[in-house]
Amino acid sequence: MAKPTFKANPIQVQVPATSANLGPGFDSFGLAFALHDRYVAQVLDEPGLDIDVTGEGAADVPLTDKNLLVKAMYKGFDFLGGKPKGIAVRALNVIPHGRGLGSSASAIIGGLVLARALVLTGTDKMSDEALLNLATQMEGHPDNVAAALFGGATVAWKDSINGKEVAHSIQIPVDLRIRAMAFIPSTSLATKKARTLLPSEISFADAQRNSTNSALLMHALTIRPDLLFTATEDFLHQSYRSEAMPASFALMTKLRAAGVAAFISGAGPTVMALHTGNQEESEQLSRAGGAKFEGKSLEIASRGASLL
Repeated sequence: MAKPTFKANPIQVQVPATSANLGPGFDSFGLAFALHDRYVAQVLDEPGLDIDVTGEGAADVPLTDKNLLVKAMYKGFDFLGGKPKGIAVRALNVIPHGRGLGSSASAIIGGLVLARALVLTGTDKMSDEALLNLATQMEGHPDNVAAALFGGATVAWKDSINGKEVAHSIQIPVDLRIRAMAFIPSTSLATKKARTLLPSEISFADAQRNSTNSALLMHALTIRPDLLFTATEDFLHQSYRSEAMPASFALMTKLRAAGVAAFISGAGPTVMALHTGNQEESEQLSRAGGAKFEGKSLEIASRGASLL
């Protein structure tokens, strides 16, 4: 492949926060929210890496080639034929880190979209499907990255084709009445740690109930939000992770006891609730987390990563 031609002008992209699993849809369901990280990148004529990060988690983000946004850009450039001499990157982070709201997926998708946009004919050489697969290779699973890329609700999965794993995704239209409330704690939890708590086997009865609810969830998100409470009940992973986030699990249990469609967002510890209440009801719901959680009302983002 010929070395790519790079655009000289800076490119800016915004990428939404996401929640994975939505209860029973482990490693498959994703939902995007109107809470966006913004990234700007420009190709430099001289060798070097110029990074500046502000906002959420900025103090802990490396300003080197270990930066996840930069790693994704480099992966994208390699796919497109080669890296530029240097790049300047600016990031404004709004998505909380380590809370189960897709901050890593945002950086990965943001980096890949920037790389594609900075290369002349980049969109011809890197399809959305190819971009999704590059992102999945970095993230390990496609749920958050699919929602971050495409927006709305998504179902993502991996097939084995000629011995190679290939990621796919479909977008589900979300009923316009549905809104979300995120209960965000001050504590964080690494996804890798949360995964170590999962069992190697579950009962047949739990598998059956979980598969039923996953199927029901597609219908509930699309046209029957009155079914969200039942559809978001999980039997596969949440209870096994409770010891790592007791306050979050207690809040989720409390909300579900009150009939709220609540679940752990991704690997946690944020608790997410889907509802169709008005502003007054939303404000009442936001106080349910008490002092340990920040209640944040979120609209569903119908669009995923977007160039600005």
